[in-house]
Amino acid sequence: MLFYIFEGADHPVNHQKPMRTLKVIPLILIGLVGLSAQAQTKKSVAKTKTATTAAGDITASAKRGQVVYASNCLVCHMADGGGVPGMNAPLVKTSYVLGSKQSLINVLLKGMQGVEIDGEEYRNVMPPFTQLTNQQIADVLTYVRNNFGNKAPAITVKDVAAVRK
Repeated sequence: MLFYIFEGADHPVNHQKPMRTLKVIPLILIGLVGLSAQAQTKKSVAKTKTATTAAGDITASAKRGQVVYASNCLVCHMADGGGVPGMNAPLVKTSYVLGSKQSLINVLLKGMQGVEIDGEEYRNVMPPFTQLTNQQIADVLTYVRNNFGNKAPAITVKDVAAVRK
């Protein structure tokens, strides 16, 4: 159907004012544009919620991990994660901390002694921490990997369980 716009004139075929009909078209178009915008907004909100949830999970895990660190790691690795030269390895931006999740998990599960990290040798014995739960290990390692100037992906309970078995 063709619509003619004549100010104040009647439609040439059915003698109705075209403006009534034309008003419906913009409303329909606005409605479709609005629905499209709503759908896009919902997608953006869902993506943001997923990112926020992931960030929130890391934050919550790191917060719990800080408690585990204070009671199990602080004495040797120090409050700043700097360790003790030649004795206890630092946790600040080392290949062990920022590298393989599996290797780092194994350090807690099996302990270590006389290891060279990034060209420095550390002689003290680090005992295994098998008494810690998978959750506690995931939390403390996530804390270490995201503090002391480090920025690395979180370690999950599933990661720990896979290595522990």
